[in-house]
Amino acid sequence: MMKPVPPDRAPQTLAQKLIARAAGRDFVTLGEIVNCRVDLAMFHDSSGPRRLKPMLEELGAPIWDKSRVVLVMDHYVPAQDEDSKRIVRIARDWAREQDLPHVYDSQGICHVVLPQNGHIVPGRFCVGGDSHSPTGGAFGAYMFGIGSTEMLGVVVTGEIWVQVPQTIRMIWDGVLQKGVCAKDMMLAMTQRFGMNGGGYQAIEYAGSTVKALSMPERMTLSNMSAELGAQVGLVAPDEVTRQWLGQLDQPVNLNPADIDCWETDEGAETQDHHFDGAALSPMVAAPHSPANTRAVSEFATQSIQVAYVGACTGAKHADMRAAASVLSGQRVAQGVDLLVAPASLRDLALAKADGTHQILKDAGAQFLPSACGACAGYGNTIKGDVNVISTTARNFKGRMGDPQSQVFLASPYTVGASALRGRVTDPRTILNTP
Repeated sequence: MMKPVPPDRAPQTLAQKLIARAAGRDFVTLGEIVNCRVDLAMFHDSSGPRRLKPMLEELGAPIWDKSRVVLVMDHYVPAQDEDSKRIVRIARDWAREQDLPHVYDSQGICHVVLPQNGHIVPGRFCVGGDSHSPTGGAFGAYMFGIGSTEMLGVVVTGEIWVQVPQTIRMIWDGVLQKGVCAKDMMLAMTQRFGMNGGGYQAIEYAGSTVKALSMPERMTLSNMSAELGAQVGLVAPDEVTRQWLGQLDQPVNLNPADIDCWETDEGAETQDHHFDGAALSPMVAAPHSPANTRAVSEFATQSIQVAYVGACTGAKHADMRAAASVLSGQRVAQGVDLLVAPASLRDLALAKADGTHQILKDAGAQFLPSACGACAGYGNTIKGDVNVISTTARNFKGRMGDPQSQVFLASPYTVGASALRGRVTDPRTILNTP
């Protein structure tokens, strides 16, 4: 429920409030171009040093604030060929030369490693050298992806300009059915609005369904805002946010006052769309677009040979646990390869601690390194003309490596159920069976 606005100021959206803070202003107006101070700049082995290093050297410019820079090695690790070794070596050498204090080498995927190490908190203004950087919006931070030239400007000046966006609110109400989750919500939205439905504006996820989601599930929503064509994907922080941050290995302890202010005001200018979470069924995106989505029931005869539980949208601890809940005590179908690439080493450790790892292993899963891996088409994991059902965010032709492969996107529940049956399967038919 949005709070009323004091009579001395105009209502502001969450996006406006976050931008205003970064710009050092009390408020900003829609469409206005403002200069913002950056709280955090993230890049990885693919987007960072190999591109930034020569440009910085040519300028003779230092990094504006090393404590605000995070480097993650996740795309080309473990290095499997000479080109990958070169890219990773450049990143490691540059990190040592610069004496960067925040380097995560082979610890997991950047969009998961960042919040798990307390770098993303409500109210911050952040940029990332990756298109799925909007993941940070799940924590009530303004975070979006930028290219190498823009990142150069940020790394040198600590600032970037933005045009204050319109806010599109996706309001979900109702209780999700067992076996239905955030990935299904996102695929339903891409089906409805297409891949440019966000118009490079701010999307905010709201409503009782969203408030009931865990932080990992909210991260999936914000992450795939990129698939809607949005600049950012925001969720107003609340007690769920505060508790999750407080339970990290290095806790971020916030007071309720630190999060209460970060929400859209009543009366703020928004474009609202409403969804019934209780009526949502598992969704599947057929090749070769996340927008090519239909209900799982329409794929009942579609065979699969590879089931992939991986990526920042589909291999967090909660995601692996979802797949395990379907596979528990059973084995995958003959002729199906179940591949699991945990999103981070922390997620892998949690999965081992609660038995999720063993359930998946007993079901026939092959565990891969905690990295981007096949999601980014790296490692020659997907080979030949095979049907793949995957928890990744994208299924463009060749995205997972082999252009002959046919990639279907689904939730970890649906991927687990499909691995069990050898065809695209509604997980509710398994979870609801006594």
